[in-house]
Amino acid sequence: MRKIGVIGLGHVGATIAYTLVAKGIVDELVIIDKNQDKATAEEYDLRDTLARLDTFTKIIPQDYQALCDADIIITAFGNIDSIRMNGDRFGELKFNMQAVQEVAAGIKSSGFNGVLINITNPCDVITTILQQQIGLSKQQVFGTGTFLDTARMQRAVGQALHEDPKNVSGYVLGEHGESQFTAWSTVEVKGHPITKMAQELALDLDELDQQARRGGWLVFYGKHYTCYAIATCAIKLALAVLSDAHLACPTSVYLDQYQHYIGYPAVIGRQGIIELNPLKLTTAEQAKLDQSAKTIKEKLN
Repeated sequence: MRKIGVIGLGHVGATIAYTLVAKGIVDELVIIDKNQDKATAEEYDLRDTLARLDTFTKIIPQDYQALCDADIIITAFGNIDSIRMNGDRFGELKFNMQAVQEVAAGIKSSGFNGVLINITNPCDVITTILQQQIGLSKQQVFGTGTFLDTARMQRAVGQALHEDPKNVSGYVLGEHGESQFTAWSTVEVKGHPITKMAQELALDLDELDQQARRGGWLVFYGKHYTCYAIATCAIKLALAVLSDAHLACPTSVYLDQYQHYIGYPAVIGRQGIIELNPLKLTTAEQAKLDQSAKTIKEKLN
C-alpha cells in the first residue's frame, strides 16, 4: 500500500496530486488545503478521473490524522502573490512563516513517521523549520531545493550545445533562490568536462548560469507561476523514496557545518537522505556556497 499526502493544493500541489493519481503511483492520496472550497474542487476533479484510469486511488480530503501511516508527505503550501510583488522567493517568507506553524502542528499530531519532501518557499528556510517543529530526523526531511535549478542548468547547457539535457550532469548548489550558483567544476556533457569544452567552443559559462536562472523567471512572468518542472522534481524524489532507488541528486539537505538545510548532493532512498555526496569544489565555488549559506542563515535568524 503506497500512501502519500499533499499539503497545499495550489498550482504545484494540484499538479503533483493529479500526476500521482493519473500515473497510478499511489493507492491512497491525502490532500489538504486551508481553502476548503479549493480542497473540495480538487478532490472531485480527481475523483472524476478515476473511471477513465487503469488504476484506482483512494482520495482522502482534509484529514491530517490520515497522514499517520503515509509513506511520504509533500508540502507545497504558499502564497504565490507575494512573489509576484517583489520577484523574490523570500517574498513568501512572512506568509509561510505563519502557515508552517499550522502545518507542522497538524503533521506532528498525526504521528506521521515517514519522509517529508518540502517544496514551499523559501525552500531551505521552510525545510529547516519543518524539521525542527515536527521533530522528524534530519534524514527523514528534505526539500526539492536545487534539484529544479539543476534541471534548469541542464536545459540551458543542452540548448547552447544542441544536446539532450539528460546528457548534461553536474550541480547547482546553495539556496533555492538568488544566491544559488552552478558549480561548473562538476558539470559534464556526455562525460566531457564543460570547463574544457567552454575553452574549446568559447562558451560563456557566466552567461549560461544566468540563462538557467532566467528560465525560471520567464515561466513565472509568463504564466504567473511554475508547476510542471517542480512537480516533476517532486514526483521523481517521491518515487526514489517509495522504490528505495538510492537516487543521487541535489536536494535541500541538512549540512552540519551550516546548521541548516541547503542545496547539496545527496542519495535518496526509502528512509529519505541515505548519505551526503561530498564534492571537491574549487576555492571560488566553496566561497559561493558559504555565502549562500550565510544568506539562508540570515533569513532563519
